[in-house]
Amino acid sequence: MTIPFYKFDGAGNDFVIIDARASNYQLTANQIAHICHRRFGVGADGLMLLQAASKDCDFVMKYYNSDGHSAEMCGNGGRCIAMFAHLLGIGSNGSPLHFYADDGPHHATIISWDSQSQKGIVQLSMRDVDKSTIRQVVNGHLLNTGVPHYVQEVDDIDAVDIRTEGSRLRHHPAMGPAGANVNFIQKKGDVLMVRTYERGVEDETLACGTGVTACALVSGFRSIQARGGDFQIDCTNTPGAFTQVMLTGPVSLNFTGHINVI
Repeated sequence: MTIPFYKFDGAGNDFVIIDARASNYQLTANQIAHICHRRFGVGADGLMLLQAASKDCDFVMKYYNSDGHSAEMCGNGGRCIAMFAHLLGIGSNGSPLHFYADDGPHHATIISWDSQSQKGIVQLSMRDVDKSTIRQVVNGHLLNTGVPHYVQEVDDIDAVDIRTEGSRLRHHPAMGPAGANVNFIQKKGDVLMVRTYERGVEDETLACGTGVTACALVSGFRSIQARGGDFQIDCTNTPGAFTQVMLTGPVSLNFTGHINVI
């Protein structure tokens, strides 16, 4: 079958997005991995299906990592699919878009969009984080901001062998049977530098929305600089939880096309 797709990125974290409202695509893990392959497919860190709305949301987001396996949430993916929905004319112009991912409900606001450059800014609500669930493990902290993330501070973030150290920590027994994404952070003035090794991609990605959110909550920083772009994380810090967590960052539409999937 031939499937039309859109290619987006959120600060260099790139995704194939498919409008699945009319055609209920049932893609296998191998087919998704093929589409995301950077030599034989389109090339992406993940793939998303924009599925039909339910009675209390504008659409449903189904996310898959580049290995073809689903994940509960992707922060940059959520921001990209919200922009995609906006460009499709979904939702009320100027009002937040409401959607469901596997980790629950989210809402997104289109802050800006330039039709000439095909770039914009999107703000996305993230899940609340109960502080009692944040655990100190190995040499850092483990928490869930939609998916599990391990955060570790380092002295020189540029010197870290992300692939080697990220893979080792991602599979560490302390991360649980499913493992965790791994984030290294370094404080530079009032900005937090972040590099992320993503499970499912099994490599460093240029940015990770749930990852920079986890790093912000653990560190107290709100201005975050990933390899692919800058983010702002805002939240309400209560004694027991981080609530009203908002992730704001860049989104780009790269290109559109069709791919043959066997």
